[in-house]
Amino acid sequence: MTAWLAGMRITASRLLTDTPTITTTGLTAASGFSVLDFRGSRSGNVIVLDMYVQRTGAAIALTSGNLPDTDICTVPAGWRPTHGTMNGDWDDGTATGGFVIGTSGVCTLRSSTGDIATSRNLRMHATFIIE
Repeated sequence: MTAWLAGMRITASRLLTDTPTITTTGLTAASGFSVLDFRGSRSGNVIVLDMYVQRTGAAIALTSGNLPDTDICTVPAGWRPTHGTMNGDWDDGTATGGFVIGTSGVCTLRSSTGDIATSRNLRMHATFIIE
């Protein structure tokens, strides 16, 4: 990866040498979930996370149309937001919703368009800039 220094000019050659760092390990499931797949990509200060987890515990039912905040997994150190909570989206082919990632790496489901049944596979995606 190119180390950008003050006064450097942007050239096609320098832009082409920015190889992202990739990880596929380190995602830890919270109780009631299991990790199916994980991929993190970092290019400069931009991190992209794709997490695929399965609900192994009891179904999570909406209460008055609201999903109770539910911890789902923890992102490995070095792949977490550095300056605050970041938002991401998830879906399972039936329902969609939002989740947050804190600086501790904990991902918490915050909203859903429907109940989350046992054995449902949730695909989570987030992109953010770290400092």
